[in-house]
Amino acid sequence: MTIRLPDSQGNLRTYEPRTDPVVPAPGTPAPGALFTSRTVFSAAHVVADPFADVSPDSPAAVDWDATLAFRRHLWSHGLGVAEAMDTAQRGMGLEWAGAAELIRRSGAEARSCGGRIVCGAGTDQITGGTLAEIRAAYEEQLAVVEEAGAQAVLMASRALAATARGPEDYLEIYGHLLRQAAEPVILHWLGPMFDPALEGYWGSPDLDAATGTLLEVVAEHPDKVDGVKVSLLDAGRETGLRRRLPPGVRCYTGDDFHYPELIAGDDQGFSHALLGVFDPLGPLAAQAVRLLDAGDVPGFRRLLDPTVELSRHLFVPPTRFYKTGVVLLAWLAGHQSHFTMVGGLQSARSLPHLARAYELADRLGLFPDPKPAEERMKNLLALHGVPQ
Repeated sequence: MTIRLPDSQGNLRTYEPRTDPVVPAPGTPAPGALFTSRTVFSAAHVVADPFADVSPDSPAAVDWDATLAFRRHLWSHGLGVAEAMDTAQRGMGLEWAGAAELIRRSGAEARSCGGRIVCGAGTDQITGGTLAEIRAAYEEQLAVVEEAGAQAVLMASRALAATARGPEDYLEIYGHLLRQAAEPVILHWLGPMFDPALEGYWGSPDLDAATGTLLEVVAEHPDKVDGVKVSLLDAGRETGLRRRLPPGVRCYTGDDFHYPELIAGDDQGFSHALLGVFDPLGPLAAQAVRLLDAGDVPGFRRLLDPTVELSRHLFVPPTRFYKTGVVLLAWLAGHQSHFTMVGGLQSARSLPHLARAYELADRLGLFPDPKPAEERMKNLLALHGVPQ
């Protein structure tokens, strides 16, 4: 059996999908089981309700059963879930009210099955305001996360980026939040390639100066910072920051271009992981980290290095639309019954882009059953007028 896929030049080419189903690796841990060598979170997507009568401007309509089922899938492989983060379309279809409900439901689900969870706390219930209003918005969301029994990720704030006059405002806001946080939090530096509104975060467009401000925040509150999540797609800069963190403060890579080398690390240390690409790569990523647990770094790289081509494709500029490819692969893999996204973002990537994502994922063996994935892809192509 073959499938005809469109390429970026407008041509159709024939691809022969794999026919062998993926056999789960032996030794899959029970839900909630932790890896011993790295702390690993997958930032998980939300599943839209395809029957909701909504528009892209409407509040998100979420299929809660399918959304929580996908989190159980990730926990079943030993991965932690990073909830209500960028991958869940925060600020791109999922507003704060929906994110708060997601945090509450996922927190309860995590407790019921012993899954590890962190949740994003930001300021997306406001679009701007004074520093006092921004601080209050952060406090409201931090309280929701803590009440859900989850660890907080202090997300980068569009409102703070627009309002802050310089590094001193970041030091004041983050210092206040860290002093009142009940448990150590993860700080999140999301680069402008993921969200253009975050240009100049930490008080300067100069990344060396911005890094200095972030490190100052950490140095003043090392007991309240579990780690720093870096999403700049710059392996050298992440490694440099990682080596400057105080002992006991983790670096969580959010680099979806260089994650194998950053997680593997070097003789001076390594990064833990909080990655959007581990949404579609979940079982394979978990298998790779178990090899790291056994001290098999070459085996880890053999499994994970081939996935980088797919990840770089999903995160190609405009990078913020990577969620479309992530949800496509979830649909093709059978984790949801449709290819619909909150905010209508299923239309954010071209058909050739989606076709290439399917091909790369199929080559990696990411689909538990390749045949239904092929049929679903053919249906999508037919909907767009591609003959088979």
